[in-house]
Amino acid sequence: MQYLLTSGLLFGLASAAVIKKDGYGHKNFNVQVGPRPYYLVNDMDEGPLKEKMKKCSEGPFKVSDFVFAHRGAPLQFPEHTLESYNAARRQGAGVIECDVAFTKDKQLVCRHAQCDLHTTTNILNRTDLAHKCTAPFTPASNGTPAKALCCTSDITEAEFKSLCGKMDGFNPNATTVKEYMDGTPNFRTDLYSTCGTVMAHNEYIALVDSWGLKFTPELKTPEVKMPFNGYTQQQYAQDLINAYKKAGIHPSRVFPQSFLPDDIFYWIDHEPKFGKQAVYLDERVDTLEGYANATASIPALAKRGVKIMAPAFFALTKVDAKGKIVPSEYAIAVGKAGMEIVGWSFERSGWLNKGGDYYYQYVSSVINNDGDMYTVLDVLAQKVKIRAMFSDWPATVTYYASCFNL
Repeated sequence: MQYLLTSGLLFGLASAAVIKKDGYGHKNFNVQVGPRPYYLVNDMDEGPLKEKMKKCSEGPFKVSDFVFAHRGAPLQFPEHTLESYNAARRQGAGVIECDVAFTKDKQLVCRHAQCDLHTTTNILNRTDLAHKCTAPFTPASNGTPAKALCCTSDITEAEFKSLCGKMDGFNPNATTVKEYMDGTPNFRTDLYSTCGTVMAHNEYIALVDSWGLKFTPELKTPEVKMPFNGYTQQQYAQDLINAYKKAGIHPSRVFPQSFLPDDIFYWIDHEPKFGKQAVYLDERVDTLEGYANATASIPALAKRGVKIMAPAFFALTKVDAKGKIVPSEYAIAVGKAGMEIVGWSFERSGWLNKGGDYYYQYVSSVINNDGDMYTVLDVLAQKVKIRAMFSDWPATVTYYASCFNL
């Protein structure tokens, strides 16, 4: 594994705290943002926003529902692991995500995709499980990249629980399994990727409930043909909600998500108490035609009962004729429809001195340094008026949220 640790990303102590009783009997709970936000503030362009952010340097920092922990805190910790969730909670996330996939025995577990075990766990190193993968490891050869395909539906929940989580990544030029697993992006770190504790959905619910925080489970789009051994998409969607009902979780604490509109409509129709906070993850915006169609569809979605839209946050802003970052047509349409917005996902772009890639594509002409992250977040919070932001490093958003009392 690569052991490059980007400057400013060390997880450390913050300068202020908020008292909050946790689920383990501790008297005090301290929200700690570490040095990352300070690095970003110092890197900001001079101006009123930077001065405001600097004045917030000593906190107090607090837990905020404006902060959705995307897969926990996967900028440094293996995603959807106990360690990643612990870090997200420590950094002040008020809402923590579990991407929900199902196993061979139709149990729900936390994994970003149904078929990502070969890049997010050690399954290829497990001779007792690797042979169960949909497509075992094939080394790179004659210009053909190395590949593998291992799905949660290939193994049972018990087998899944025996895995170790690792940082998501792979080496397409690998000729061995060891080389294949050495693919962590160099703006992340393997420092804490020893053996991440993978989580079943029910375990995640118990954990987050013990902290008194909120939940945002995403029903992952199946990568196997449905029904799966008689397991239908509708039952899958219902099982997700049933888990919260069984645990006695009030619907107001749950933000179920899906990229599939039929899942959102199912919850609205069959579980309206949960459906009113269902989050429609809108990937239609990835193309210009899709963006236009998505924008035009907003009124109809609102009429259907959808209340929260969640596109990649690049779709929520644009640069106007004066070179200012302003709300996009999509964002304006959602606001006019009386709907709310959750953006995704902060801290997934690496360095911004090259324009920020996917998440900053509509404002790349005015982005040239890491501190510009806060410039964009400020527009999203103050002008687009998003309800929340997903982040791979929640502390970054927690610092801003505490500064502006969000």
